Amino acid sequence: MDYKKLLFSCKGRIPRSVYWLNFFLPYLVILVVLNIIDSVLGTRVAIDPNLGTAGGPGILSTLFGVLMIYPSIAVAAKRCHDRGRTGWFQLVLLVPIVQLWPMIEILFLKGTTGPNKYGDDPLQTSDVPDQPSTDQPSTE
Repeated sequence: MDYKKLLFSCKGRIPRSVYWLNFFLPYLVILVVLNIIDSVLGTRVAIDPNLGTAGGPGILSTLFGVLMIYPSIAVAAKRCHDRGRTGWFQLVLLVPIVQLWPMIEILFLKGTTGPNKYGDDPLQTSDVPDQPSTDQPSTE
């Protein structure tokens, strides 16, 4: 897996498995670990003085979140492409009433079968022929 291409290019398509296993789950694990480190180091920012530092975001996890804004957009754009939609489809996430619909499409629904205008189907393997081979000996 070319992580530079995955995280910084908005071109092409990726299947759900690549999105979940190579981006979303590692992102969550890193975020949880950084939150734990923020708690241990005491680098959480207090939102409400009555809550202390337990209620606010951590400096390390916030920095990580800010650094991952562009990669998150790029990877989600590739998932949109896999569904046959433009990467701009993500903007629907900004509309509160309909946020669930694009989230379901990006996170859970299978991409279009076969090539689309954004690239070849990432689930098709090149070693599986589309047509039966004509090189087989005849049975005459």
